[in-house]
Amino acid sequence: MAENLPALNDVYPLAHEQIESYRRDGFVLLRGVLSADEVAAYRPALVNAVHEHARPRQEQKKIDDYSDIFLQVTNLWQRSEAARRFVLARRFARIAAELMGVQGVRLYHDQALFKPPGGKRTPWHQDQIYWPLDMANTITMWMPLVDAPRAMGTMTFAAGSHREGLCGDLIISDAADEFYRQLIAERKYPLVGYDLRAGDATFHAGHLLHCAEPNTTRRTREVMTVIYYADGARITEPHNDYQRVDMEVFFPGQLPGEIAASPLNPLLYTAERDER
Repeated sequence: MAENLPALNDVYPLAHEQIESYRRDGFVLLRGVLSADEVAAYRPALVNAVHEHARPRQEQKKIDDYSDIFLQVTNLWQRSEAARRFVLARRFARIAAELMGVQGVRLYHDQALFKPPGGKRTPWHQDQIYWPLDMANTITMWMPLVDAPRAMGTMTFAAGSHREGLCGDLIISDAADEFYRQLIAERKYPLVGYDLRAGDATFHAGHLLHCAEPNTTRRTREVMTVIYYADGARITEPHNDYQRVDMEVFFPGQLPGEIAASPLNPLLYTAERDER
């Protein structure tokens, strides 16, 4: 029962060095954001919800079909009480706010990204190209629900590439992958990846170049992601069809120029509450 799941509202303490590392490199690895017991409690409910609600891409209102890369379910928090407790967790949101150095964060959306055995490589890309927001204070938590060695297709980051802003109007594709490969080589960005344990999490900036290798193991890479943005961000005029779709789906009823705060974007953390 969801009401018996552990609350995730306490503080995960961040060291100054971890915050500085995120701001310098555009990403950080945090070990044990969920304990083993917490993973054991949440994982069955999350996995069941993913398989129950996985649908064809047309029903998910997605432009592209990434089914050869992973099983993808968006806004799982609206479909499962367990997912709601996980995605809206104050523990995670506070980490996002402290890493970005902002007073509060709102939910953009969550995504379950389950890469099965044989799941293909995820090309180099920047998340921010999809998001119609007027600021760079965006961040994604990427957390495996199972132990995830690099062979399972964990993330590889191009350290420092977030400082470039958008490097081009390129969505996930083979052409973008080749373009970014060359750019990374030319600018000599260090490439960093990790073996992760269940409950570890990486946090990365929206402008950071990143990819994920294929899953060459015999087990599905079960990952939950949560995307946050700084409270106060405004919706921009969409610059491509992907941003237009995101505006319609994730900011329903809102228009460019408005504060991005639809009912789908709850305020998950604000430092003001800690000061009371």
